[in-house]
Amino acid sequence: MVTYLRPPDIEAEITFVATVDGGRQGPARSGYRPDHDLGLETLNGAAHEYLDQEWVEPGATARAHLRFLAPEYQAGRLHPGFKFTVQEGRRIVGHGVVVTVLNASMLRKTL
Repeated sequence: MVTYLRPPDIEAEITFVATVDGGRQGPARSGYRPDHDLGLETLNGAAHEYLDQEWVEPGATARAHLRFLAPEYQAGRLHPGFKFTVQEGRRIVGHGVVVTVLNASMLRKTL
């Protein structure tokens, strides 16, 4: 089990690309820290904490809490229904959609 120092920024539904379609070779586990394309010029890393399960197999969908490594870059941008990709470098390994913004400071622009 992973211990986090701060609360999550968002809850998202993430669908991982199947291995045969170019996705991960193995499952992702809570604590996984991929990059995310959220429509900015740079990718934003975040730690995943999967809800109701510890592991998510390629091709499966799971709900997750995400803690961004630099949440200030997303302030005022994310909302329920916002779509993004989960990436390992340039390779897309999943697709996500924001379910809920949990970090109140992410609701207002801070930069």
